[in-house]
Amino acid sequence: MISISLVGKPNAGKSTFFKAATLRDVEISPRPFTTIKPNVGVGHTRVECPHPERAPCSPRRGSCFGGKRFVPVPIKDVAGLVPGAHEGRGLGNRFLDDAMKSEAILVVLDGSGQTDREGNPGEGSPLDDLEFLEEEFDLWLEGILRRHTDAAKAVSGLGFAPDAVEEALSEASNSRELARTLRMKGKKWVLVLNKADLGDVSLKPLERRGYTAVPASALLELALRAAAQRGLVRYVPGDGGFEVLREPTEAEERSLEFARRFLKKFGSTGVQRAVDELVRAAGYFPVFPVENCTHWTDSKGNVLPDCLLMKKGSTARELAYAIHTDIGDRFARAVDCSTGKALGAEGQLEPGSIVRILTRR
Repeated sequence: MISISLVGKPNAGKSTFFKAATLRDVEISPRPFTTIKPNVGVGHTRVECPHPERAPCSPRRGSCFGGKRFVPVPIKDVAGLVPGAHEGRGLGNRFLDDAMKSEAILVVLDGSGQTDREGNPGEGSPLDDLEFLEEEFDLWLEGILRRHTDAAKAVSGLGFAPDAVEEALSEASNSRELARTLRMKGKKWVLVLNKADLGDVSLKPLERRGYTAVPASALLELALRAAAQRGLVRYVPGDGGFEVLREPTEAEERSLEFARRFLKKFGSTGVQRAVDELVRAAGYFPVFPVENCTHWTDSKGNVLPDCLLMKKGSTARELAYAIHTDIGDRFARAVDCSTGKALGAEGQLEPGSIVRILTRR
């Protein structure tokens, strides 16, 4: 299962993004260090569900709306990072340790440029914030590497894939280069230019650094989800619009018109898109395990009840273990229900495939 951390300087809107993505009730405040201990919740990534070719699906986890399947993913909102964190300033080492335990990172930046590096009201820029965040990660990693003679062992508990560590070791000539290479190759980052509703945002300076950058308004996403819960609108996270279900009040209509203008400009609120982009960047794709290849059901007749996120290169046996250890131990073969093709233990899975696992008695 992919693990995601939200990182950024204080007051960039991380907690608002976290609440919008997970609907967990957390403290939100326009002041630095609202978050002290990490908030942990469940968001979702949006994938195509093949159920329209059969009967409506019956998700055991997540949900499905009009062929859009929402698959649960854990998200952690860690404390804000300030300059000097690698030396313990602010919540320093705790922040970096919490963040680096995740495989993939959503970097929440203040896209409006209305807060300084400390998160206080003032002049700033997303590019400047990104540069100091990169530097803090690099300096922290470099400090760890310098304290150990065995670099691979030093970073063994930080969630880096072994091949990323090996590649970084082969390319870097000193601890600073190694730290930078590990950050770039060992963790997937997607940038969220939050507060895009408060001013113009420019993606190009960030994209030129090789990142995927998503303009977003976590506050608008939260407002639309709240409006949907009140029965005012029908809204599916990630959509570029919504359907009004009842006569809005004057205040509600003003809010809805603001939402329409934002969605027309950016295509979505950016919250769902950012999560989806990060899951894809980390190499995960959906697979639908079933017991009946003809009807795509489990033993009780539920259509496509499960959807698992598997990493690129995953095999049929690995899918069996992801379902249950006993199924992995008794794996015999698998069948791709869409093509009828048999898969051996090392047969690689295809994105979106519907797979039946057969076991030995």
